[in-house]
Amino acid sequence: MFNKNIKLVLFIACIAYAIYQFIESYIGNGIMFVLIGLTFLFLYYKNEFILLAFLKLRKQDFAGTEAWLSKIKNPQSALTKKQQGYYNFLKGIMVSQTNMNAAEKFFKNAVNLGLSMDHDLAMAKLNLAGIAFTKRRKLEAQRLLSEAQKLDKRNMLSEQIKMMKQQMKKASVPNQHFGQGNAGRRR
Repeated sequence: MFNKNIKLVLFIACIAYAIYQFIESYIGNGIMFVLIGLTFLFLYYKNEFILLAFLKLRKQDFAGTEAWLSKIKNPQSALTKKQQGYYNFLKGIMVSQTNMNAAEKFFKNAVNLGLSMDHDLAMAKLNLAGIAFTKRRKLEAQRLLSEAQKLDKRNMLSEQIKMMKQQMKKASVPNQHFGQGNAGRRR
């Protein structure tokens, strides 16, 4: 809605007017302006479009998520560093089904910019591990998978990590039955 700098100016203006209201003995008005100012401060650190995009993603509404993300016109200037990380994280989730190269770029940007929650960072690294494994970069995939497992302190991603490890083991073990099957056919 507003640029991050405008939110900061509105916060300062609301607090200044709240102080003025307290001096004039309008305590109720002062409290109201403090609350309004704190709302602008909250929205400075948590972008409203990213919050709404997360709500849509939680409901599996990918079109709605993309619609809210598209309302952010210039993420580099409109968002703080952590918000840019979450913007890239959401963009990576959105394109991971169709374009793995773009998804990898978004997830790497999200990890580099930083995500505030450990489980979000673990999810980004898990997705990067899956992409690396798909592109046959096994060592990178194993490293990212172990990092994701360390970050997943609440075991929210334990099933996905376990499945990924099983898939990596299956891919690394050569198919022994294939050679026996061909030998059986030759007889």
